[in-house]
Amino acid sequence: MGGTFTDLVHIADNHIHIYKLLSTKADPSRAFLDGMNALAVPSEAVVAHGATVATNAVLEHKGARTGFITTKGFRDVLYIRRQTRPTLYRLSFPPRWTPVDRKNAHEVSERVEPDGQVLLPLDEAEVARILDAMQAKGVEAVAVSLIFAFANPEHETRIGQMARERGLFVSLSSRILPEYREFERASTTVINAYVSPIMARYLANLEVGLMERGHRTLWIMQSSGGIISAGTARQEAVRTVLSGPAAGVTGAFHVAQLASYDHIITFDMGGTSTDVSLADGAIRRTTEGSIESWPVRVPMIDIHTVGAGGGSIAWADAGGALRVGPQSAGSEPGPACYGRGGRDFTVTDANLLLGRVSAENFLGGRMKLDQDAAWSAAQRLGQPLGLEPLETAEGVIRVANARMEQAIRVISIERGFDPREFTLVPFGGAGPMHALEMAAALHIPRVLIPRYPGVLSALGLTLADLVKDYSRTVMWAMEGVRTEDLAQGFAPLLAQARADLQAEGFSEDAIRLEQALDLRYKGQSFELTVPLMAYDPVAAVQGFYDAHRRRYGYAREGEPVELVNLRVTARGLRPTPPMPQYRAASSPDPASARVGQTQLRFQGQTYDAAIYQRAQLQPGHHLTGPALIVQEDATTVAPPGWVGRIDPWLNLIFERR
Repeated sequence: MGGTFTDLVHIADNHIHIYKLLSTKADPSRAFLDGMNALAVPSEAVVAHGATVATNAVLEHKGARTGFITTKGFRDVLYIRRQTRPTLYRLSFPPRWTPVDRKNAHEVSERVEPDGQVLLPLDEAEVARILDAMQAKGVEAVAVSLIFAFANPEHETRIGQMARERGLFVSLSSRILPEYREFERASTTVINAYVSPIMARYLANLEVGLMERGHRTLWIMQSSGGIISAGTARQEAVRTVLSGPAAGVTGAFHVAQLASYDHIITFDMGGTSTDVSLADGAIRRTTEGSIESWPVRVPMIDIHTVGAGGGSIAWADAGGALRVGPQSAGSEPGPACYGRGGRDFTVTDANLLLGRVSAENFLGGRMKLDQDAAWSAAQRLGQPLGLEPLETAEGVIRVANARMEQAIRVISIERGFDPREFTLVPFGGAGPMHALEMAAALHIPRVLIPRYPGVLSALGLTLADLVKDYSRTVMWAMEGVRTEDLAQGFAPLLAQARADLQAEGFSEDAIRLEQALDLRYKGQSFELTVPLMAYDPVAAVQGFYDAHRRRYGYAREGEPVELVNLRVTARGLRPTPPMPQYRAASSPDPASARVGQTQLRFQGQTYDAAIYQRAQLQPGHHLTGPALIVQEDATTVAPPGWVGRIDPWLNLIFERR
């Protein structure tokens, strides 16, 4: 569910059925349920859902009224933060938004040693007074983050029990993020408390609608690219805060792997934003995410986001320079061409004027676009700048593309990867319209456009496994770590992971447990996560050297290495929907799929171009740009100089001529 469109995929009897409709901002679940009705999804279907409810609660500052409890002396950990200045040379800047008002931040008498020994018992009478005061102030959720609770959660657990007895939602750092670094642990715990009651109410409403249709199982997408049960999402909604783009990366990697491409750059351009990610044989994950400048240290797919999408509003700054985004027209009122009252000129309006969107075939013909409204919006923007409408449209596309190209540079070149060695996989409703021009600018040799690019994120939901993550801080010097130390350290995490997945209904054969180490040079502040294939400390250290060299360009082999955290990722394998191969066409000529002729504008020149219906293209068909490929969920624009072919999975693969 995006800011502009809601996408649905229903897989039954080896057939994929798709539906795309405008999102309903007032009640996001309404569009989802309307789409299910349109697809006539049967009651026995398992439902997997991706929502931006938690994300929007933070971005719009509309979460639950939250209280914070910590150890005496650490009340201001949320407000002191890391003492970093976002704009170093700015003499003054507005105070940061905080999810907890300082008057609702409290400290209690208790203390635990770094090794977990209790130094000062918890003062339960003081806790009771604090909780009663919070209730009187209308606090709905309580975040508890005590010093060294990751080593001994006893005091946090007791505070949680007392808070639940009073009907408060409770978020405990020892459950959400049992790792060291008090600010990041507190931040993640607070964000969870802030968004979980909102998510719980949303899921309750959604489940009512689903149960009325006979559905009993609901899975929720999380930021790591896996799914969790709705029950887990209610209690740990922070794991969904950056989940919006995750399903798309999961779907893109699966589709690309089938076609024998596992080094890909994903490019998800929707109506509001663009999300890019890189996979070099595997989807890359991180624990260093943030939202609204607040660290969220749960595992998530490594994704870089920019505020440029199909609905991004173009505007001129005080110096007369053309800008695009981050403001978006969304679905209400939407771009000017939607005819829903929007007056701002957007990226979608620009694509329409340049011939890159078919006014008659948008959403499979269910929605007609108003070219006159787009032209008028272009005039309003361009006239003060001395630009004609078509010049304005081309300028908007160039600016938007430049922002998205920079995002790809961030996740590739700036991290030591050469984009020329990767395949670009665009998706989202607007991705295939911009992908080939961006690939040319970045010298990416190949672009793979999935069969259903506009709903690939929804398809990714059907492909995702259940995933749960576990971690434990240990702080060991690797030169003293033995094989048995690693085995003993991982044992409780593995046991908990196995028990949790069995409780979710997964058999032992369907459970996969992956182990990893967070390693760093002694004295460093941040770690690199290194997969652990065997309990071999020497191999683990060498893996860290290799990872450090790949990330930073050098490695100091022989320098002392420190083990910070043990990590376990538990996967409950779900049946993967089949992706059938299709028979090749008798001829490479795609004339049978040609449905018309149009004109496309590139770099000030107008070209005659064929229009192809994507659903009629067959494996073995070859296309030559310029061309426009239309389908219900997206439009693909092929500039001059590109040649395309349809592969056995009906992917459209373009390469430079």
